[in-house]
Amino acid sequence: MRRNVKNILFIMYDQLRWDYLSCAGHPHLRTPNMDWLAENGVRFSRCYVQSPVCGASRMSTYTGRYVQSHGAAWNNVPLKVGEMTLGDHLRKAGMECWLVGKTHMRVDEAGMERLGISRGGVIGARVSECGFDVHVRDDGLWAEGPDGFYDQQRSPYNAYLNLQGYDGTNPWQDYANAGVDEAGEMASGWFMKHAARPANIRNEDSETPWLTSRMIDFLDDRGASDKPWLAHLSYIKPHWPYIVPAPYHAMFGKQHVPQAKRRDCERANPHPVYAQFMANPIGRAFSRDEVRDAVIPTYMGLIKQCDDELGRLLGHMRQSGRIEDTLIVLTSDHGDYLGDHWLGEKDLFHDASAKVPLIIFDPSAKADGTRGTVCDELVEAIDLSATFVEVSGQEIPGHILEGHSLLPFLRGEAPASWREFAISEYDYSATGMAARLGVSPRDARLFMVADKSWKMMHAEGGFRPMLFDLQADPDEYNDLGASPDHADIVAMMYDRLATWGRRMSQRTTRSDAEILASRGGSDRKGILLGVFDQSEVSADVRAKLTGKARQNHLDSAEPEPEGKTE
Repeated sequence: MRRNVKNILFIMYDQLRWDYLSCAGHPHLRTPNMDWLAENGVRFSRCYVQSPVCGASRMSTYTGRYVQSHGAAWNNVPLKVGEMTLGDHLRKAGMECWLVGKTHMRVDEAGMERLGISRGGVIGARVSECGFDVHVRDDGLWAEGPDGFYDQQRSPYNAYLNLQGYDGTNPWQDYANAGVDEAGEMASGWFMKHAARPANIRNEDSETPWLTSRMIDFLDDRGASDKPWLAHLSYIKPHWPYIVPAPYHAMFGKQHVPQAKRRDCERANPHPVYAQFMANPIGRAFSRDEVRDAVIPTYMGLIKQCDDELGRLLGHMRQSGRIEDTLIVLTSDHGDYLGDHWLGEKDLFHDASAKVPLIIFDPSAKADGTRGTVCDELVEAIDLSATFVEVSGQEIPGHILEGHSLLPFLRGEAPASWREFAISEYDYSATGMAARLGVSPRDARLFMVADKSWKMMHAEGGFRPMLFDLQADPDEYNDLGASPDHADIVAMMYDRLATWGRRMSQRTTRSDAEILASRGGSDRKGILLGVFDQSEVSADVRAKLTGKARQNHLDSAEPEPEGKTE
């Protein structure tokens, strides 16, 4: 018998496209374990991240706030010390908040130093880890070049590989993300021509199985404890480098590669920002069929491995009984263009990049009526924080969290109101595209406004907008941003962007309820403004301001000035 939700398993994959699941309609890739969650939960078909890049997207999800609010606008931009995160909210309800995997969070070292917060204490450790207690953290980008490591933190995954017999200081790069060519040379996954080779590592030692095992360790450590928890299982894959161990490297071929969603019309007089992203090395590479034919089968293999490992985890949860009291959430931090729209990677706002899978399995009886359904409402990734807070039994602090709880959709209830449009942001000021456009760091910002019929991209710096008719052109080929016939739609979308921009977002230390409760309270604390006569206020308010004076210092003789003589 299903019980009430006690725990939360929050699974995030890195760079998993929304449409690379069989339950979302992929023609070749079968993901039975992800599908099981969809068949027994709710799949949300219109979920947008708040930024189509790892760091900023994750900081929005972990804080429940838009990028413009929390300020960590790109990878490696520190999250301000004062920002509240999931752990801060959930611990108020007595729920633990743990990390197993990646956050891509960069600590605000200057802020911690200014406030005298040591990373050695519990508070400092949590501030340094995006509010989580750490079971294991590994951000999974242990790239190493002539100037050293990309990530200077210690890699627990590399330490694990050394214990398993993989030598060297960086087995992540040498084995987990490299194959071996016919001459016995290292075939690095950074070179996409090697994508079809098997990674030079046993499957059970590769990144996705390793993290799954760490999650199982976490569950075993909890045992029969009554302490509720949220565990953020944050996988590193199917993010590049695109290489996967056997047998997954050979499960798919170029015959399984979907036709690219791109047309020549997209290259005809494109928006200047879009043109720069098409012209960057990643866009040029993924515009070549040989690159897509090499990479996409491996990307599919990585996802198949993710699904198999999810099956292993779900099996353990069924055996231990945790499937009965744990809300399970499956999502991604952004997508992957894979050559669609002549682009690679992420960064812009086409659905391939900014829309992500979102499936929520609620084991409680209250959710029985929605099992196997698809919700088509506009959802934002920041809605997850609000959902988790409500699951913990708390009232959602709307002056801090900017998302909305998804529980009504899980339990067949109609929310009192819902958003008419979704917002996503992208700060590309650190990229070569901004430099080539001659755009200042303050102007190198993009905003998406999307509803069910239209999607607009606004670019600061004096550029025209991009606009897509999602009903007539669901694959987003025809940019109508310069069309005079659509000026009214553009104006509507700009009105929405302005409405969003005027939202209350920085008054996070006092709630609306506290403000309402304080209205008119100052007169009861002796502050009377605009009052001419005591009769204008109640007797209790004027009680301390009226009555006989206890002492009359005005009638006493004035003291003679010091030093005065006759």
